[in-house]
Amino acid sequence: MRVLVTGGAGYIGAHTSRLLAARGDYVLVVDDLVTGSADRIPGIPVVTLNIANGSAEQLESLMREHRIDAVIHFAAQKQVGESVAKPAWYYEQNVGSVAQLLLAMERASVHKLVFSSSAAVYGEASGIITEEASANPINPYGATKLVAEQLISACARSWPLRAASLRYFNVGGAGVPELGDTQALNLIPICFEQIAAHKSPLIFGDDYDTADGTCVRDYVHVSDVADAHLAVLDVLPSEPGNEVLNIGTGIGTSVRDMVDAILEVTASELSAEVRERRAGDPAAVVGAVDRMRELTGWSARYSVADIVESAWASRQYFEARAASS
Repeated sequence: MRVLVTGGAGYIGAHTSRLLAARGDYVLVVDDLVTGSADRIPGIPVVTLNIANGSAEQLESLMREHRIDAVIHFAAQKQVGESVAKPAWYYEQNVGSVAQLLLAMERASVHKLVFSSSAAVYGEASGIITEEASANPINPYGATKLVAEQLISACARSWPLRAASLRYFNVGGAGVPELGDTQALNLIPICFEQIAAHKSPLIFGDDYDTADGTCVRDYVHVSDVADAHLAVLDVLPSEPGNEVLNIGTGIGTSVRDMVDAILEVTASELSAEVRERRAGDPAAVVGAVDRMRELTGWSARYSVADIVESAWASRQYFEARAASS
């Protein structure tokens, strides 16, 4: 298969691009290289381009030139706080890029798409969340992902687009150290930053209706998420449509347990500091993944320990590289 991967030099994108290339697919990456790096995907051609603004013609040309069969779309902005501060820009980037991509795919007769969505579309939903749960995002980031899904579905009703939208839960870890997440936006890298600064990792609220009082989340290894994209790409339904699929483990881990695992892996003598709840944090958010398993046979293979240990190995790798440069 000949696959165009947008955002393929980023965190999840690079893992997926490497897997595609390793199994013998032809991979072309389009990335603006603002947060991604071509060094992550050696040997894979990279076109530097922000696809959000008027890029449909360029994308169509690339698809025709490289005889593309399918697209995996990662390219997006993903900081919740930034989306609240700059909502119009987030719609321009996250929805605009999907619009440009779909225009190009229709013109180039590329009919397969796997879209990187997010469990953020579920908003404040709590408990075991199925794909049938109400989608009520509470921030512009989640809203842009939902609108993009709706746009994909609309296109699938007007031309023979076969698509899937993958709603990730809490992604972490690294397949190999050089592919780790370099942005401190999620719990694990944020805790690493706190520990490096000799500050206690923070837990927001320990009075929830959960086993230990802290929030429960579904943490899934980035290598499992990358595997999921290939599994879905290979079994896209033959009829047009947009299949919505949760990507997680189906297992909840409390924030307390995760922070304890981080403290153990880092051999830190610090202890967690509990602060008041944050507004909008549901008690428990765990993805039901039965639909994904039934469609593809995929299921997550890695544990929370694997996630934390690989993330820590990646941080040490980048610190050593910075120290030697």
